[in-house]
Amino acid sequence: MKRQLYSHLSNASLMQEFATRLARDRAVTAEFIGCLAEVDRRKLCRPAGYRSTYAWCVGHFHLSEGAAYKRIRAARLIRKFPAVYEALAEGHVHLSGLVLLVQHLKDDNVDELLAAVTHKSRAQIEKLLAKRFPKADVPTVVVELSAPVATTPELSPGTVSDNSLALGSAEASTERPAHAAVVPAPPAVPEVIRARVAPLSAKRYAIQFTMDEATHDLLRKAQDLLGHQVAPGDIAEVFGRALKAYVAQLERTKFSATDRPQARCRPTASGSRHVPARVKRAVHDRDGGQCTFVSESGHRCESRSDLEFDHVKEFARGGEATVDNIRLRCRDHNQFTAEQTFGAGFMEEKRDMRRSRRERRPNSARAM
Repeated sequence: MKRQLYSHLSNASLMQEFATRLARDRAVTAEFIGCLAEVDRRKLCRPAGYRSTYAWCVGHFHLSEGAAYKRIRAARLIRKFPAVYEALAEGHVHLSGLVLLVQHLKDDNVDELLAAVTHKSRAQIEKLLAKRFPKADVPTVVVELSAPVATTPELSPGTVSDNSLALGSAEASTERPAHAAVVPAPPAVPEVIRARVAPLSAKRYAIQFTMDEATHDLLRKAQDLLGHQVAPGDIAEVFGRALKAYVAQLERTKFSATDRPQARCRPTASGSRHVPARVKRAVHDRDGGQCTFVSESGHRCESRSDLEFDHVKEFARGGEATVDNIRLRCRDHNQFTAEQTFGAGFMEEKRDMRRSRRERRPNSARAM
């Protein structure tokens, strides 16, 4: 594509051209967000081999994480409040502003709130929302460090190193440990980016979170039990050891992982949904602990979370829990496959029935 050059234009013509293209860009952006809203509603990410619209935008269309996050949040707002589309297309509000409004827009205030934020910057919108929807003061947290805090370009006073940990509010511990620093708590993390994990260098990561007092006591107890096996203040090593043990436990529960499988196993009763432990282990190893859904273009779903054991030949149609007939699927693609087989309406009825049963359980328990 030939690049358009503007050096020949006068100042007045250039400013007119800029304003025209800016208006066109806003209209195109609104149209794109509207299209994304319908794509998201239809969950077209699933047949493409992605379990979420966010993962699809980042993995297939190569949007940045921030760009995908903002556009998806705006798209879902447009589906709920059509007035948002006009405000975005006319340049009354920008994408960053819409993200700030997500938790505050309601049916009874959408028009008034959109008018209030018209042509305001992100900082101005933040101040307006803080005035209208005040929050509690940010608590102070105690951060234990393996070495004194040093202010460097990579580590600002509001962050922590990879051997540091936010230990909770000041009230959670009356004694401040050595090399402790009191810093303001970090701001709320966006919905899509749930953990504060940042790479510092090759194979090194900074992690920051806040724990309650009970977890803090467990951490201290683990340090005491380890004694000289771990260097004082090396919290990363403590958590590393704890996670190894916990992951092994979870794999035993989820996939029946074991170093000593039984030579003989009970045969599965005919017509049972039960998946034998030996089948779980074999399927997990064969599928590599990853969803096996593959799109028509050949993209395999990358999800390793919310994995379920899915029957290739449906259980309702006589499928048995054998290694050849069981595969790993993430929950989203398991549901997607079921909807293709039995119909979206039928599966929605089944989900509604399960939700109704869950809602009735507490009432039954209280009645007893």
